[in-house]
Amino acid sequence: MPTTLFDPPERFVAGTVGPPGGRTFFLQARGEGRLYSVSLEKVQVTVLADRINDVLDEQADGLATEPFGDGDVDPLDTPIEDEFRVDTLSLAWDPNRRVIIIECHDQDPAELEGLDTTELEELSGLEPLVDQQVTSLRVVLTPVQARAFARRSARLVSAGRPAALVMRAGQEPGAGRALMDTRTTRRWRRERARSRDRRAAVCLRR
Repeated sequence: MPTTLFDPPERFVAGTVGPPGGRTFFLQARGEGRLYSVSLEKVQVTVLADRINDVLDEQADGLATEPFGDGDVDPLDTPIEDEFRVDTLSLAWDPNRRVIIIECHDQDPAELEGLDTTELEELSGLEPLVDQQVTSLRVVLTPVQARAFARRSARLVSAGRPAALVMRAGQEPGAGRALMDTRTTRRWRRERARSRDRRAAVCLRR
């Protein structure tokens, strides 16, 4: 398996390129003179951040302190070269090192394991080993780094959301009924439909 490892990274963040409504989401790791970026869906960023917070709350025993102030708010480092599009994310807690391990894969290893020998040979023309088919990024984070990543990711996702509710002209705040902006509703429905089409599951290994 071609796996790029950052253990630990100097920086690991989620970021975007493009205007609201047309943003491309990236995960980016930097360390030891290397810069590695992978693209993914917004919903994958959301699920990953939520699952990281869940694991930290359950396993980190107070080690995952909140970052001071706003934390890392800088944009992605350049150049941003998309190494691959993330198909599957996996998340693990190492109880011995007390770190979180995030893996991004361009294909689902579990699905490839279900292919027979002939199918694997047709895919690669090489020896039919699953490890040769999947390209991965593996990042090892301390609880503090992981909490900061999750916090930034949640802010990033929220930043692109337009106001969902508007008031009727002339209404006082809190008076009458709030109306859903129809354009926002359509965007939200389209986004939700795209999200259903894209795998967003994060596998938790312990």
